[in-house]
Amino acid sequence: MVGTATEGSIFDYNIYCDESCHLEHDHQKVMVLGALTCPQAEARRVADDLRDLKVAHGRPPSFEVKWKKVSPAGLGLYADLVDYFVREPLLSFRAVLIPDKSLLRHDAYGQDHDTWYYKMCFTLLEKLVEGGDRYSIYPDIKDSRSGARAAKLHEILCSSRRDPDCSVIRRVQPVRSHEVEQVQLADLLVGAVAYAARELGCSEAKTSLVRQLQSACGCSLTRTTPLSMRKFNLLRWTATQP
Repeated sequence: MVGTATEGSIFDYNIYCDESCHLEHDHQKVMVLGALTCPQAEARRVADDLRDLKVAHGRPPSFEVKWKKVSPAGLGLYADLVDYFVREPLLSFRAVLIPDKSLLRHDAYGQDHDTWYYKMCFTLLEKLVEGGDRYSIYPDIKDSRSGARAAKLHEILCSSRRDPDCSVIRRVQPVRSHEVEQVQLADLLVGAVAYAARELGCSEAKTSLVRQLQSACGCSLTRTTPLSMRKFNLLRWTATQP
């Protein structure tokens, strides 16, 4: 959570979620879940600011920002987006990095991949919704099961917070990333973490963004940061052997 509340005050926050390589058999070892937090009252202004950056770089406001689109020709826009995240004090980001999905042994723990996926989503979000405020969570639509996953995640989060009437976790509503600027920014930050974890180094533009983010936030994109680091917080989660 970003910002300091006065005693007794309650704020509404939007949390925008994205993920990379969440499927069990996608032939990718690295998986990243990420969440960008923004005060609800500032969500429209932030979205307008992000659209203005696109226009300033000769892109239409409807241009969809995605990590996979990063290239030398578009580096200026993406560098400015990273800089905007760093400079905007009301934005914060948390990620959970799973460096090697091949180590997972679901059968040894009596679970399937979906159950483990919900556990990782909970691990990502639990530290963001533990205050006395209210939260609306907007995950990116990934596939036809996104709605069911969102409903299940909402149930789990409300149960953990003893929130039967959903007054704290107000909604978990899947959205389409091309319609929500903050989800696009979350995609960019998730992509940077995943790229750093894969140690690819094959794109000068992407490597430049990783270095920019590391330098500005003062942390590695592949190692666990202290919970006190609110601006850019990361948990490196490694499977333990049963």
